[in-house]
Amino acid sequence: MEGQAESLGILAGGGALPGRVAAAARAAGRRVFVVGLEGFADPAILAPYPHAFARVGAAGLIRDLLRAHACRELVMVGSVRRPSLLDVRPDALAARLLGRIGRTAFGGDDGLLSAIVRVLGEEGFTVVGVEKVLREAVGPVGLLSRAAPDAAAMADIERGITVARALGGVDVGQGCVVQQGIVLAVEAAEGTDAMLARAGALARPGPGGVLVKLVKPGQERRADLPTLGPETMRLAGEAALRGVAFEAGGTLIVDRSATIAAADARGMFLLGLDPATLGLSMQM
Repeated sequence: MEGQAESLGILAGGGALPGRVAAAARAAGRRVFVVGLEGFADPAILAPYPHAFARVGAAGLIRDLLRAHACRELVMVGSVRRPSLLDVRPDALAARLLGRIGRTAFGGDDGLLSAIVRVLGEEGFTVVGVEKVLREAVGPVGLLSRAAPDAAAMADIERGITVARALGGVDVGQGCVVQQGIVLAVEAAEGTDAMLARAGALARPGPGGVLVKLVKPGQERRADLPTLGPETMRLAGEAALRGVAFEAGGTLIVDRSATIAAADARGMFLLGLDPATLGLSMQM
């Protein structure tokens, strides 16, 4: 809209992070406009901010809403389960998008997300990473919790790094659960929460396992970084895990203080792995 002050556009999926991004942008003096994806975004999270809802396949509506509110810079944030093509019900723009990205629409998530970011650029938007707006959400290197991993847990973390790298290399998932060298579960389309539920049912007697989450090799970091939060720690505790290790600088932590408190309350460790070494030397 000509003459209207520019706003930060937020394309919002599920969880609390879209609201935190909007609050941080406002605190920095920026206007915001949020497009909530129907079936994913929480209306209560979006309520304090100018917003509208659109289904995933309504690409033309999403574009027009963002343009009408003078959004040029755009953040994609929040959890979204990849829909089937039947669920997408693409409008004319979305159909052209699917035609342009071709086979990546049917492959892994990262190829699709990279293509979406590219096409949004062609439509005149600049997609930026969440960390550009919410710097404190990015997990740092080192031990954040009171508890620390022992040698056995570190061995499980190293095994988890190997497995997570392999998963990410074929664009399957971002994490896994390892206990006593045994891979109990790997993350795929079901997401971290469901993976943790499965891992709990498969836990072996003895020292508990660890959750390892890494950025996929070549991942589109502006659209789908690994995310942890207090709920992750709660579910990890219910799965009898000893702790969580994540790639520092590439993992978002929703409400860091609450996440650390949740780890401490359960006696679990929370460890940021140095991306240069992937955690094989810890900073404690």
